[in-house]
Amino acid sequence: MDTIFLLFILLATTSAYLLWFYLLTRNLTGPKTWPLVGSLPHLFLNRRRIHDWIAGNLRATGSAATYQTCTIAIPFLAYKQGFYTVTCHPKNIEHILRTRFDNYPKGPTWQVAFHDLLGQGIFNSDGDTWLIQRKTAALEFTTRTLRQAMARWVNRTIRTRLWIILEKASKEHKSVDLQDLLLRLTFDNICGLTFGKDPETLSPEMPENPFAIAFDSATEATLQRLLYPGFLWRLKKIIDYGAENRLRKSLQIVENYMSEALEARKETPSDDLLSRFMKKRDIDGNLFPNSVLKRIALNFVLAGRDTSSVALSWFFWLVMNTPRVEQKVIEEIASVLQETRGKNPQSWIEEPLTFDEADRLVYLKAAIAETLRLYPSVPEDFKYVVKDDVLPDGSKLPAGSTVTYSIYSVGRMKSIWGEDCLEFKPERWLSTGGDRFEPPKDAYKFVAFNGGPRTCLGKDLAYLQMKSVASAVLLRYRLTVVPGHRVEQKMSLTLFMKNGLKVYLKPRELVSPPKAAVSA
Repeated sequence: MDTIFLLFILLATTSAYLLWFYLLTRNLTGPKTWPLVGSLPHLFLNRRRIHDWIAGNLRATGSAATYQTCTIAIPFLAYKQGFYTVTCHPKNIEHILRTRFDNYPKGPTWQVAFHDLLGQGIFNSDGDTWLIQRKTAALEFTTRTLRQAMARWVNRTIRTRLWIILEKASKEHKSVDLQDLLLRLTFDNICGLTFGKDPETLSPEMPENPFAIAFDSATEATLQRLLYPGFLWRLKKIIDYGAENRLRKSLQIVENYMSEALEARKETPSDDLLSRFMKKRDIDGNLFPNSVLKRIALNFVLAGRDTSSVALSWFFWLVMNTPRVEQKVIEEIASVLQETRGKNPQSWIEEPLTFDEADRLVYLKAAIAETLRLYPSVPEDFKYVVKDDVLPDGSKLPAGSTVTYSIYSVGRMKSIWGEDCLEFKPERWLSTGGDRFEPPKDAYKFVAFNGGPRTCLGKDLAYLQMKSVASAVLLRYRLTVVPGHRVEQKMSLTLFMKNGLKVYLKPRELVSPPKAAVSA
């Protein structure tokens, strides 16, 4: 009798659970949701192509009420935390990033996971703490002196390091991993701009730099926290195990390096960002303490290093595979330099572009923007929902849940960018005459630099750095991918190339373009 009763209870409980699960998920769009395991089987099967999988799910949502929005159910989490709403609808993205900005902060999960590395820095804070740093940084990023400082760092690393490494590889007919070189270059530049200290990771010897290695290790270990329930990584932190052990050791090296940089700036102030923030005051009117200054600096290093180098890697790969675009980029650079430096092509490659010359490269900027449309450096971004809300397309978001806007998917929707959305076509960014860069009228069709109050402050500097580096490489060399090398995405929060970008370099023969070339 007891056995029958227990079987009855088990059957009733199972039936109740299945009914509850059915009612909960019957209106969900996106990947199939299974009892107990949710969308986990699909996530696992598509883990090596997660961004394309998300884009496919969003393309498959057909009804007006769920247009370009779907839900991914993650098991073993609290009810509201286990349902991730994913969208690429521009109106939804505008609603999240601008219209209801205060309702969609970074949130506790993200902030707690990144606190050890980034503290309350600008990219890991919300509310007043974020606002005071944002206002301070906004003032600094509009100054010409910061632009000039960036130009000095970029041109020095190109002239005294990048060109030397590429020339040696070209003469010896050896390949280089362009992604690795670009990561080193942008790391040196952003460190110089941020706290005036050059780690010199880009040099002919390709040295291992303790700070760079520790910074990479700390970033990777921090990202791993987002993959596990909070209690699990906290337990590993308490017992100092695995990634948490690596994080602790790496943070100590980072801390020591930043302390030295801060002391150096106190003794010899400069025009770097750290020196500028040392003069500013927090929301209470006090100077920023050392601990906060170091975290502010690290936030800028994290934001300024990976994004530009990853974008440039995909740019070079796309250009190598699109000769038409490569030719137009070269013609435009040659046309500008003929006006600024004369008709002798040798004078074009003796020095890197000045930022004023780079400013005139309209087609090149369009090609970089087109790269970011197809391969945004940050392919997905996440926001915490403070209060119950309804998105413009009718999707309901409960308080405490997570909403993801897929920047990668936006650029791959025919309904947003047209039938040719998968083509690498810089012309879509140009005016009818081809002489002006024209971003889309709907700004939220392109959020590679974020949007709303958190729009990237370094956007213009990033474009100038990328244009300078792209010109420095393409004017001197034709690039070809090493035969057999596989270019594929690395599944991380930043869209790295999993195997790097291994290329051969062949010297380019330059000729003066016709007088009226290039604005075509």
